Amino acid sequence: MKTHFSIGLSALALAALLSGCAGGGGGSNPYATTAAPPTSATAPSTSGPVSTSAPAAAAADLLVADSSAGKIVVGGKGMSVYYYTKDVKDSGKSACTGGCLEAWPPVLATSDTPTVDGVTGTVGTIATPDGKKQLTINGMPVYYYAKDLAAGDITGQGVGGVWYLVAPSGDMITAAAGY
Repeated sequence: MKTHFSIGLSALALAALLSGCAGGGGGSNPYATTAAPPTSATAPSTSGPVSTSAPAAAAADLLVADSSAGKIVVGGKGMSVYYYTKDVKDSGKSACTGGCLEAWPPVLATSDTPTVDGVTGTVGTIATPDGKKQLTINGMPVYYYAKDLAAGDITGQGVGGVWYLVAPSGDMITAAAGY
């Protein structure tokens, strides 16, 4: 029984990798059922501390934090957000579908009117296929990376040459992070 289960999981992981999404992962998706990813108190951060103000973190959908890549946009719980270069600005839809969404869950709005703290780019939303509201910055959808386990992690930077951190202005940060 266990052999069949692990073969099924292996096939599922392979399907996610072959879904056409650069950086697709075979791990579980801790963001699958929540609007914002949880913060793990036990997982080490690969990029140092993230500084955000506590009151803003509780209220804002998007805020600004310091990282080894400079100032970046993070979700309300401090998790780094990314752009996908295959998305088309102002298209109203995401190019990340299927298995891609397992590795790169969308950043979802917590209300009809997204709130921000320090983000100067234009924030909006687009509808996801399941009717939720995915946040956009300057017309581009934003995502979390499932392998970022703690606030401050920026392990998705540059993955597959198509995933990049977002600056507070809404610009894409394409420079490599200084680990």
